[in-house]
Amino acid sequence: MNNSNILSINVGTPQQLQYNNKQVMSGIYKMQVDEPLFLSFLNLEGDEQADLKHHGGKDKAICVYAHEHYPYWENLLGRTLGLGAFGENLTIQGWIEKDLCIGDVFKFGEATVQISQPRQPCYKLSARYNAPDIPVKMQESGNTGFYLRVLQEGYVKRQDGLTLLTPHPKGITLAFANQIMHLDKENSEGIKRILEVDALSSSWRATFEKRLNGLETDTSERLRGQF
Repeated sequence: MNNSNILSINVGTPQQLQYNNKQVMSGIYKMQVDEPLFLSFLNLEGDEQADLKHHGGKDKAICVYAHEHYPYWENLLGRTLGLGAFGENLTIQGWIEKDLCIGDVFKFGEATVQISQPRQPCYKLSARYNAPDIPVKMQESGNTGFYLRVLQEGYVKRQDGLTLLTPHPKGITLAFANQIMHLDKENSEGIKRILEVDALSSSWRATFEKRLNGLETDTSERLRGQF
C-alpha cells in the first residue's frame, strides 16, 4: 500500500507534568488541528518541544504513531485514548513499523518528508499516564512510532495523507531497527546493516557506532586471550 490516512494532526506547547515528586516540562499534550499548517525543517506550525536535546530538531521534526496500536495500550492502561494520546504529531492509519523503512520518502501536502528513526520512548509517557513501565513496554512490543525529517517545506493538512514516493533501497524496517536497538543488542551484523542506511538519524547512528565499537573490542580481546 502506497498511501496512509492521517486521522489527526496534533500540535502543542510544553506544559508542566508531575513525575516522581518533581515538576517536569513536556510537549506531550497535543491538540488536534484541522486547518492547514506550515511544516518547516524543524517542526509543524504551533508545535514546540520542551527537551530539545532528545526531541525535535531536523531529524525529528514530526513524530508519527499508528492508530492500530491504540487497542493494545487501551487494554494495558484500562482506558479509552483520544487521538494524539502519545504526543505524536500525526496519528495515522494503514501502516505500522513492519511496513515502513528508515529512509522511505513521502509526499505530505506541499512538503516532502523522510523516515529518520523509530521513536525512542521516554519517561514523559510514564508521567502522563502514571504508568512507569510504558517506555519498556513500548520497546518490547515494537509499537514505538517513528520520526520524520523534512526534505521540502510546505503547507500540510490532515486530508493530504501520506503518499510513499521512494522506498529506501536498503529495506531496513522500523521493526528490525527496534529489534536490534532494544532486544538483540549484540547482533553486530544487524547493527552494520542499519548503519549502511544513509538516512539514519545522527543520534541513532552515534548509539549504534558506539555499541558496535564495544562489541568489536570485546571480540578482539577474547581472541587475544586465546593465544
